[in-house]
Amino acid sequence: MGFLGKLFGKGEEAKAKAAPAINVPAVAQEQSIPPHRVGLDGAFDESGLAKRVAKALDDANISDEVGLWVAQTESVVVLRYNPDAEAVLEAAKTVALGVDGATEVRTEPNA
Repeated sequence: MGFLGKLFGKGEEAKAKAAPAINVPAVAQEQSIPPHRVGLDGAFDESGLAKRVAKALDDANISDEVGLWVAQTESVVVLRYNPDAEAVLEAAKTVALGVDGATEVRTEPNA
């Protein structure tokens, strides 16, 4: 199971597999949805950006065996991590920033 399933459930993994690739900017404009609220299937989703980032991490083969969590605050991706995730953190930041709708990536170590 990848980041998407671990963080958001197997239902979101299934939704991602069933959904065709979407053009986030086009969908956002067409449906008047902020880009960070476009979900995996192109519908409105409060956690759309975080879910799309989790899927992008899976697609980039970044290990989900480390303590790394994805959240969002509006269009800012928040990556919370344990020390064991530091080796993949830079790659995860790069992937997250490349997801449509992400304007910034913030990292926060778990206390």
